[in-house]
Amino acid sequence: MRKVIPGFPFTLGLTMFYLSIILLLPLAAFVFFAGGMGWEKFVAKATEWRIVHGYIISFACALSAALINSVFGLILAWTLVRYDFPGKRVMDGLIDLPFALPTAVAGIALTTLYTENGWLGQFFYAIGVPTAFSAVGITIALIFVGIPFVTRSVQPVLKDLDRQTEEAAMLLGASKWLTFQKIIFPELVSPLLTGFALAFARGIGEYGSVVFIAGNKPFETEIAPLLIMTELEQFDYQAAAAVAIVMLSISFISLLAINGYQRYRIGRRGV
Repeated sequence: MRKVIPGFPFTLGLTMFYLSIILLLPLAAFVFFAGGMGWEKFVAKATEWRIVHGYIISFACALSAALINSVFGLILAWTLVRYDFPGKRVMDGLIDLPFALPTAVAGIALTTLYTENGWLGQFFYAIGVPTAFSAVGITIALIFVGIPFVTRSVQPVLKDLDRQTEEAAMLLGASKWLTFQKIIFPELVSPLLTGFALAFARGIGEYGSVVFIAGNKPFETEIAPLLIMTELEQFDYQAAAAVAIVMLSISFISLLAINGYQRYRIGRRGV
């Protein structure tokens, strides 16, 4: 039987070559550099308390930011799709601003806003919540850079939902909340998980927008990417590769679990 799209061997070979150059070779470089350390030195470096604390800060703040973005990203997408209001196109365009804005500029702007005397920080400090140079500030920065991933993942799915199903449910006596819970939300779980995974992955490796507002206090607000940069500045490529491999492994396991749950849900729904 003739294939609809010809040239499968060529396109597959080109795809594998592209992935090898862009993805597999850099990953192999990590293993190559770290391999020269020896297993004992690798474990000792990767489990230093300062490094472990950096892992905890990075993953905890990235997870918190991704969860917050999942809620507010859904609300933003719902507002942009379901309502018409003045300035809607401007708001829709502003969603993508974190993609276009250099991360260093975003970090400086957020630090200025959330310091103790900043326009927004003064209100947080007034209630005893330090925002700049704290884990809260790191989370705020990750929320800023991650919100487009959730909104843009949910928005097209929400736009393509069949309104007739919702109308039928409401005609049968279902309330608005029950209609959302039983008809709309199940269709949005998969794009929400996709947006969550993308925001989480971006937050784990984010450096430019976080390094300014974090304050980089050892054992307090040092993130793992900063520790990698510190090792590179000291020309200790093996130590930097060791930290990167641990981060990569944890990130891969986390994303694999998210994608596995997403496929499980799709399989149960018979899609």
